[in-house]
Amino acid sequence: MRIATRESPLAMWQAEHVASLLQAAGFATKLVPMVSGGDTDMRPIDSGRQVGVFTKRIQQAILDDEADIAVHSLKDLPTEVDPNLVLAAVPQREVVQDCLVSNSQWTIATLPEGAKIGTGSRRRAAQLRHHRPDLDVQPIRGNVQTRLEKLRVGEYDAIMLASAGLTRLQMDDVSRVELPLDQMLPAPGQGALAIEVHRDAKAVQEMVGILNHVPARATVTVERTLLAALNGGCLAPIAAYAQIIDDVLSLDAVVLSTDGTQRLDESRSIDFDPSQWESCAKTLADQASESLASRGARELIHDTRL
Repeated sequence: MRIATRESPLAMWQAEHVASLLQAAGFATKLVPMVSGGDTDMRPIDSGRQVGVFTKRIQQAILDDEADIAVHSLKDLPTEVDPNLVLAAVPQREVVQDCLVSNSQWTIATLPEGAKIGTGSRRRAAQLRHHRPDLDVQPIRGNVQTRLEKLRVGEYDAIMLASAGLTRLQMDDVSRVELPLDQMLPAPGQGALAIEVHRDAKAVQEMVGILNHVPARATVTVERTLLAALNGGCLAPIAAYAQIIDDVLSLDAVVLSTDGTQRLDESRSIDFDPSQWESCAKTLADQASESLASRGARELIHDTRL
């Protein structure tokens, strides 16, 4: 089974992880590394034209029969789906929290006034500004290793990264503080992997389907359905996290202005039936998106694009 992936160390780890799961199930695999536009274009990701910048090249590999499956970080996958592709599986999810990386192990509260913080995410930047409007939040690009090097040489006082990436790369020695969810909600789909397959490749879909983890699939479906309903896209300052505890599916979500001064919060839950996971996920996402929309979420999102 040919697995298309970006060439960054984290993307390669993710593809190798999926390959090991497939090999354990008895399937032979081969990695097909590729360079995405997001790996070569170091401009800040700050406009709709760059939606899918990390995913398009490896999606095209499926369409051109260069590979059988594509492995993505789910949070990078646009909610507008190519009709020729299908999300065949979401394996078990990694930790979803963000972390603040600094030599001093600062928290958001203890960061020095005016500290320069690097993040490539509008969602993280808006939440940071909401809590600490005095901070100098600046864009940062590059893979995890590149960003850590920029921190080391003093370009930033601290940077923000997903804990999952550091965990997967076994960077246990990186000085960081994991941020609580009530301070920093993750991106929809954060910590999860997406495995895409050609819609016509039914046999491949069936083989990859063994990797699908229903709780992970249900929770990320809630988050991504909410994102799509609000016309958010993966660049908007929208955060969402769904979880299943004691047969209850719950969602916490927030929509912010770019400067963090305006914030809409939403929390709700429903009973969860694993045999009806897709229906449960859609119901919860629809309820939450309607509530947020009624309070001006779409207008707030629209304003962030101006």
